[in-house]
Amino acid sequence: MHADQLAGIGDEAGASLPEQIAAITELGWPGIELRTVDGVALAELDSSRFQRVRRAVEAAGLRVVCLDSRIGNWARPITAPPADDLRELDVLADRCAALGTRYVRIMSYLADGLDEAEWRDRVLERIALLGDRAARHGVVLLHENCSGWAGSDPARMLRLVDAGGPCLRLLFDVGNGVEHGYDAFEVLQRVLPHVEHVHVKDAVGVPGRAEYVLPGDGDARVHDCLRLLLDHGYSGALSLEPHLVTRPHEGVAGSDPGPFLRAGRRLERMLRTAPTGVA
Repeated sequence: MHADQLAGIGDEAGASLPEQIAAITELGWPGIELRTVDGVALAELDSSRFQRVRRAVEAAGLRVVCLDSRIGNWARPITAPPADDLRELDVLADRCAALGTRYVRIMSYLADGLDEAEWRDRVLERIALLGDRAARHGVVLLHENCSGWAGSDPARMLRLVDAGGPCLRLLFDVGNGVEHGYDAFEVLQRVLPHVEHVHVKDAVGVPGRAEYVLPGDGDARVHDCLRLLLDHGYSGALSLEPHLVTRPHEGVAGSDPGPFLRAGRRLERMLRTAPTGVA
């Protein structure tokens, strides 16, 4: 794995863009993943504010590896109107072009009381719609193994890939299994050929009550997952999302870069001691 694959989700280190850029720069990493700036989702920034973000990232010499949307996340169930998703995708696709990335992170929708069959059918229909829109924009949707219909089941993840077409691939978060009740390594083995982006975190605890820790200190089998990726020639980004200060799904946010930086250094050490190392 090459050092130029290392990146981090900026708002995990700080709310403001200067804090986010400073943390990534201190680590000496080339990549940043953008989700919010001052607590505002990237798609909700007005044009002038977004242009300031673009200029600041360019001035720092950082490469944007992905934009994290709210499409299909815990706050937007499948019963929400598709217009919200399509509008956000349209905005983020334009911002992908401006920032030089092709990836938009999505999830696969909570059921909001629907039975299993209707939930499945509506999710697959929505994903097909989004996949078509992504193709028109020339961007790729990355489904994360988090909350949602296909969040924890590898067979469902593969069905989602089929429904989304060539513009839907997988984002695999190696630390989400603890919170959502599955073995991340076993799931990764099943879906590995479809993974184009990786988030790194670790956790201890039980489903629904995870406590996040430095990579390698928890029960998420982070080392095993990294080794599997390395052994299979994974060439996408490794994006740090330690959840040590900021946990969006819990409404928790902060601006203390220290834990983010410690997690980043730990990830570097893990990669240096992996069998194939960092080139």
